[in-house]
Amino acid sequence: MIGRVRGWRRGWQERTKLQRIDLYTRVTLCSLPWVFLLSWGLLPLGATLDHGPVAMALGAVFFAVNAVQCVLSNRNVAPAFAHYRGAEPFPPRRLRLPAALLAVLTGLLVALAAVGGIDDPGLSLLVLDLPLAFTVPYVLLVPVRTYLLHCAAFGVVVLGLLAAVGAPGGLLFGVAVSLLVVVLLVLVSTRPSAWSLTVMWQAEEARDMQARLAVAEERLRFGRDMHDVLGRNLAVIALKSELAVELAQRGNAAAVDQMVEVQRIARASQQEVRDVVRGYREADLPTELLGAKGVLEAAGITCTVEGADGPAGIGAPPAVQAALGWVVREAATNVLRHGDPRVCVIRLTTTAGAVVLEVENDGAGPGAGEGDGSGVAGGGSGAAGSGGSGLAGLRERLAALGGSLEAGPAGDGLFRVTATVPLTAPGGRPSPGTLSTEDR
Repeated sequence: MIGRVRGWRRGWQERTKLQRIDLYTRVTLCSLPWVFLLSWGLLPLGATLDHGPVAMALGAVFFAVNAVQCVLSNRNVAPAFAHYRGAEPFPPRRLRLPAALLAVLTGLLVALAAVGGIDDPGLSLLVLDLPLAFTVPYVLLVPVRTYLLHCAAFGVVVLGLLAAVGAPGGLLFGVAVSLLVVVLLVLVSTRPSAWSLTVMWQAEEARDMQARLAVAEERLRFGRDMHDVLGRNLAVIALKSELAVELAQRGNAAAVDQMVEVQRIARASQQEVRDVVRGYREADLPTELLGAKGVLEAAGITCTVEGADGPAGIGAPPAVQAALGWVVREAATNVLRHGDPRVCVIRLTTTAGAVVLEVENDGAGPGAGEGDGSGVAGGGSGAAGSGGSGLAGLRERLAALGGSLEAGPAGDGLFRVTATVPLTAPGGRPSPGTLSTEDR
């Protein structure tokens, strides 16, 4: 639990930092048009005061329209970012008014040049502010090539209009350089910022997805553990209840003993469920072997356990014994549920530095197999399509220790489950399904 809280806190801190970076980038891009408006857009207009009332009026209108353009640019930055990230499309209607204002600003600029209301250097500086407010959001809405082509077309139009009103060649060259500078400035300041934010947000989304997948995996693990814990006990309870009913109908006093045993198993199941919920429970191989033998024999199945007292049993590392204990529990459960065997053999051996556990029974039907992935250890017709998760969970447990699991018909009507776990598996390593100390 402490580990989860720390992980959540780290995730929250990272997300807060990312939100700050996002806010800083947006504020910077929103401030850029205003900085240009109050510098290159305002200072050159001061020269209109010396060129008569017409120039002054054109300069004032140019500044006012440019301020409105900056306001619209700020409003379009957030939707443009969302469009660039693919979160939601940008409404084309939001560009109609900014485009119209850009045309008005271009006309006012040409008019100032026509009436001589501003000197040539000031006009070149004023061009720096002309398309900036419009292009800041626009560069995020179209591909770079389209942006450059549209800006080139706009530059040709501006230069053509200025040439039409008699602007000298030096002024036209200065205007072309100014347009090139502002177009590239917007491109290199806006697109990389948007790309960086997109990558960071995608990384954050991937981190959130990883956290959700971890939660889903934990739920699946818990479900498998509940299946492993309750499967055999419920099968035994059903078996003994049926036996008690038959004995009671015959008036046999042994029915009471069977119900007492049912009561004991039910209480033991309650405790095992509590242990699973707390995350402390481990399967014990000797206990599981004795339990499987007793349950199978109670069901009328002759059960033989071989090698339980040898080095493959009591000499194996604790983690290996725990994993094999789950295999014994699952195999015995499915022998009761899905097969109709008369004999079951549980065999423990040591081969080439590994412990091999075999659970073999004679209840395999003609179509027995594990192709359905149902976790059937007993074969028979009941296996098909049962949709359980026993074998999948066991494979995950064994894979964590470098082991493997095989299940299928062994010929002559036999069905065999074979689990192999290396003896070199670290004994202190917790088996799958057990919480670490930090997570508790």
